[in-house]
Amino acid sequence: MTTKSPDGARLERQLIVVIDYDGGNLASAARAATRAAEMVGVDAEVVISNDPGAVRRASRIVLPGQGAFADCARGLAAVPGLRASIEDAVDGGSPFLGICVGMQLMAERGLEHGATQGLGWIGGEIAPMEAPGLRLPQMGWNELTLTRPHPLTEGLGLAPHGYFVHSYALTGAGPGDLLATTDYGGAVPAIVAHGNRAGTQFHVEKSQDVGLKIMANFLLWEPSRGSEGVEA
Repeated sequence: MTTKSPDGARLERQLIVVIDYDGGNLASAARAATRAAEMVGVDAEVVISNDPGAVRRASRIVLPGQGAFADCARGLAAVPGLRASIEDAVDGGSPFLGICVGMQLMAERGLEHGATQGLGWIGGEIAPMEAPGLRLPQMGWNELTLTRPHPLTEGLGLAPHGYFVHSYALTGAGPGDLLATTDYGGAVPAIVAHGNRAGTQFHVEKSQDVGLKIMANFLLWEPSRGSEGVEA
C-alpha cells in the first residue's frame, strides 16, 4: 500500500522505529506515532526496537527519553552497535525526532550527573535550569513561542502548549537550530531542528492535539526537499 504526501507524491510504507534503550515512554511514543499516521493517512509500521539492523532500515527514527542525561546516554551505549546504527541511518537521510531527554542527547554534552558526551548534532549543552522563584522541575503545560517557520510546526494554531517535565535544559544553542521556546524564568529551548534531526523538550506523546500534530508533521516531513528552515 502507498499513500500520498500533501503535494501528491506517492509514499511507500514507512518503518518507524522507536528506539528501545531503557529511556522510558516507549509504548506511549509508539502509540502517538501510530495515531498520527492514522490521522494523516500514512501507511506505517511502528516498532519498538534496539536492533541495529532495524534502525538502519528505518524510514524514520523516534528517540524518547526520561530521567537523567547520563543514564540515558549510558543506556544508548550499552546496546552494541545501537548508537552507530542511529548515526548511520540519520546520516543516510532518515528523519530523526528526539523527545525530552531524547532531544537533549542531540546536544554536544550534558552536565547532569557529571559531564557526558551527547550526539553532537546541535550546538550547546544540557545544563541546570535557572528559574528563580519557580518550582523545579518545570512540570506541566506551558505555551510554545515559535521562532521561525518549519514543517514540523505547521498548523499548531494560536498559543500551542506542550507538556514539560524537566529541570535541565539546552543552553548555548545557535538561533538557527531553534524552532520554538517556552518561558520559564526566561526563554527555554522547546523545539530544535538541524537538517533531518529534530527534537522537542516537551513530551510530544503527552501533549494531546499539539503533540499529535507535531508527530503527524514529522511523519510527512521530507527534509531533502529543502523546505524553508529545514536545512538550517
